[in-house]
Amino acid sequence: MAASNATQFRERIQFFNGERLFASDLQDLESFNRQIRWLHNQSLHQPGVGGGYAVIGNKGDRQVVVAPGYALDSLGREIILTESETIPVPPVADNGSGGSVFYYLTVSYPSDTDLKAAEIRQGICLPAGVVRLREEPVFCWVLLSDSTTNNTANRQPVDANLKDLIRKQLYIILAQVEVFNCQLKQPVSTAQRRSARPAKQPRIACGMEANPDWKSTNFSDSNQADIPTFGGLSLFPYWLSAKIDTTSAGFQAAPIYQARLVGPRLFPISANPAASGLVDALVDIATTPAPTPTSFTIEIYPFRSSVPQVVITAVAGPNDPVIPPWQVAWMGVES
Repeated sequence: MAASNATQFRERIQFFNGERLFASDLQDLESFNRQIRWLHNQSLHQPGVGGGYAVIGNKGDRQVVVAPGYALDSLGREIILTESETIPVPPVADNGSGGSVFYYLTVSYPSDTDLKAAEIRQGICLPAGVVRLREEPVFCWVLLSDSTTNNTANRQPVDANLKDLIRKQLYIILAQVEVFNCQLKQPVSTAQRRSARPAKQPRIACGMEANPDWKSTNFSDSNQADIPTFGGLSLFPYWLSAKIDTTSAGFQAAPIYQARLVGPRLFPISANPAASGLVDALVDIATTPAPTPTSFTIEIYPFRSSVPQVVITAVAGPNDPVIPPWQVAWMGVES
């Protein structure tokens, strides 16, 4: 059911006190609500088993039991089983060569001709009519071809029409069985079924900001002598921040971001051009402002080797916010 065919109703049905209603009015209302619901299912969900529909059958059983469940087909139609169903195993001895026979057990939405009357009422001065139809799901055993490699993936439906219905997700696979001597040779396998609720996997995207728009902020105490040192390294009296655009990732919710600086870490020392000094930075993802699906703010705290009375040309003087040529590589994980 394409979306263009699903929304065929252009008028909203309206009622008023004293209106004479016809059966067609109420049928149109019910049909409108049903098709809008199917369009919702088709647009926002995928075909498969939404819940339940457990298929129980052990080795030696001549029947399988299907538990109540809910499934969707590719047209968005709900296939609902409200009570357990017992289905006989296909009565076949072997495949003609002394081997097992394999089947899919499928379920599908009933056609209008398959619907059974659940309630009939007498009309007023008119013949009786059906007022409730029972939408019972239709189960079908689909014969699979033999596989010379004993690989389940190589077995395909023999009937081309049934194969096409399965491919189009109008027949939903519930299980696969192996039949020999009119009974199950192995327990029922449900590995072939598809869930209407796909596993939620994290979305991971990454990117590179080649020219961050760095903003500098001095520490409250910018006296070089009071700048903290750690492990032979000393922080510069300012820190830098930049807003990183992540629109290209297409995140729907704020992900968890990680970032690192890309670029050189060793720079020549003005007092001894033949020597190099280390300049690096501590990296932090700011929580204010909070990261969003389209951006985050990175904060870096530059530090250098503690070499007395030596100035590293990459950052000019100790109080000048000259920025090394660093780029920002980032990654976001949206759960």
